[in-house]
Amino acid sequence: MYEMVIYGVSFDLVGKQPIVLLKTADGNRFLPIWIGHPEAAAILLKLQGASTPRPMTHDLIADVIDQLDGEVVRITVTELRESTFYASITVQQNGSEIDIDSRPSDAIAVAVRADAPIFAAERVIEESAIEFEGEEVNEEEIVDEFRRFLDDVSPDQFAVGEDDN
Repeated sequence: MYEMVIYGVSFDLVGKQPIVLLKTADGNRFLPIWIGHPEAAAILLKLQGASTPRPMTHDLIADVIDQLDGEVVRITVTELRESTFYASITVQQNGSEIDIDSRPSDAIAVAVRADAPIFAAERVIEESAIEFEGEEVNEEEIVDEFRRFLDDVSPDQFAVGEDDN
């Protein structure tokens, strides 16, 4: 498994679909995942430190887990099957771990609220990540390469719809 960090949330300029871009914590591999607008907003709100007058769905999930003496220990993008990403939220409660099936976008939104690490299965990275050569890659290079990637790919290739990945 690869530990990932959220590199950013952007938009596919052609389809106006949000994309969360995960980066390997110790390398130059990037995993783009098309997500829905509500999940993009939920991730961005938390990353930017904004608050809402009432809890959003992902806040509620994190609060329920906490109130039940559970802890989100990690989220994992587990697989890419038929052009759709799958994920799990791993919760520890009373000394045992429970894996909860989730869309990656919801899992990431919960992870940022619970300050939980994000991982991706090795096979997911091997099949879907974009790799940049060299030890030091500047942000401008990454943005240019990502734009080229977006020019050559469409959300249909990742089976994005109303239910997002």
